[in-house]
Amino acid sequence: MRLRLDLAYDGTAFHGWAKQPGLRTVQDVLEQAIAKVSGVPAQLTVAGRTDAGVHARGQVCHFDMKETAAAKVVGRSGRLVEVALETRLRGVLPPDIHVKVASQVPEDFDARFSALWRRYCYRLVDQPAVADPLQRAYQWLAPGPLDESTMEMAGQGLLGTHDFAAYCRPREGATTIRRLQECSVQRCGPGRLEIWLQADAFCHNQVRAIVGALVIVGQGKRPTDWPGQVLARGLRDSAVPVVPAHGLTLEHVEYPQNDQLAAQAAAARSRR
Repeated sequence: MRLRLDLAYDGTAFHGWAKQPGLRTVQDVLEQAIAKVSGVPAQLTVAGRTDAGVHARGQVCHFDMKETAAAKVVGRSGRLVEVALETRLRGVLPPDIHVKVASQVPEDFDARFSALWRRYCYRLVDQPAVADPLQRAYQWLAPGPLDESTMEMAGQGLLGTHDFAAYCRPREGATTIRRLQECSVQRCGPGRLEIWLQADAFCHNQVRAIVGALVIVGQGKRPTDWPGQVLARGLRDSAVPVVPAHGLTLEHVEYPQNDQLAAQAAAARSRR
């Protein structure tokens, strides 16, 4: 059977999602927990491979489990395997990873390729007087003050389907063409900003580089059309900073109805 896990985690003490030898990662800790409760190794496929220090409230992954492993998870409880799995995982996982929901999904479900879009939020403070040391791991104290209206205008120039090579760290054999559906800047209190970005998918470092370009505009160092000019050139610009990871959170991943999962996955694979 194929099982989906909806997760939240504090990325502070993790070296990102993907397994790396000798380093603590979300994937490695979660796969070890699944093996502990089921008795067999698990191989996870994830919606978005977050970088070191990046957090998640709405991460999604899937894996396949054999009937014998499912029987061990259920034990004598008589519960559905997904209910037993989420309960048992919560009992063995460290407090910085939380399984929100475990659910059985069709075999056509693919956490990565079936996704319609991913939505991230970058949180920052642009007034040192309101910086909260209790939130220092989840928001960046930016060199401010920032003008959110010019940042919002700059972000609108990036919307649509483009080659985002200028804002990505390229990977061999992977495309950098993405469809950016939202880039909004919101003032959510004195000295506090949230930058929301939504796309069909994101390249490595894309969100943090876009936020970096918007911050430069918000500081008044560049005009509102500068991020669009960088995009059009298609080359990394040393003037575009990649902002720190700890301000970034993966908030939500959206999927189609079950009867559209296979078509969506096939279309995404053909693009990426």
